[in-house]
Amino acid sequence: MAFANILYETRGPLAIISLNRPQKLNAINAAMVTDLNQAMDLADADEAVKVIILQGEGRCFSAGFDLNSEDETDAEISRTLNNDFSLIMRFWDSEKPTVAAVHAYCLGGAMEMAVACDITIAADGCRFGAPEVRFGSGIVAMILPWLIGPKKSKELLLTGDDRVTSQQAEAWGLVNRVVPESELRATAQAIAFSIADNDQLAVRLTKIAINRSYEIAGMRKALEKALELDIQVETSESDDSLEFDRILKSEGAKAAIQWRKSKH
Repeated sequence: MAFANILYETRGPLAIISLNRPQKLNAINAAMVTDLNQAMDLADADEAVKVIILQGEGRCFSAGFDLNSEDETDAEISRTLNNDFSLIMRFWDSEKPTVAAVHAYCLGGAMEMAVACDITIAADGCRFGAPEVRFGSGIVAMILPWLIGPKKSKELLLTGDDRVTSQQAEAWGLVNRVVPESELRATAQAIAFSIADNDQLAVRLTKIAINRSYEIAGMRKALEKALELDIQVETSESDDSLEFDRILKSEGAKAAIQWRKSKH
């Protein structure tokens, strides 16, 4: 199947899904969400596929979701965010192990999608972060506290930090390992092949067992409640947010952020 916004290939027991909007830093728009869901359908249904790899073409893994809510109704914004949430969780929920290989930038919702994968490999020099609060946006899938704890999550999400290094991400438990960028894809595939070589029933049930412990702890319900608050953020307006958006559209992000800082 040919896709407009991603690449899909199989390599033996591996399905490799590549984000492919390099001219937009692989920002994930609605069309890419559709393509990714269709690719996951293919990989999940293919009995020959044992492991799914997610990676990005071009300069970076992804700058995050390309949310353009201009002229969208509240209902349309809600539907978009629910679709984005469902996509992120597909990589967590898939019965097949998922491996993310990220480089350069892994930001916002793209970071959530990458860390929702079972294993995340980062290239040296990759930058992680969640700048949403800088732009008056919320977090689509509030998965970070479940992976790295509340302290580091609050530091990252409340400051809008988007300069977390690969080494910091590894120390926090956000990624499994850091490798030179030249070795990124080979490392991800080596791990995926190692998983594919194992007894597949044991692999599948082990993943289910790990995920089920998070379900019992209430992760799914917590993520759904957090999504409701994200929808509230995205559909609410204030005088400050309207002025910020006006400056953002007319003068750019740097000017809008500087305007907000000047109000202190």
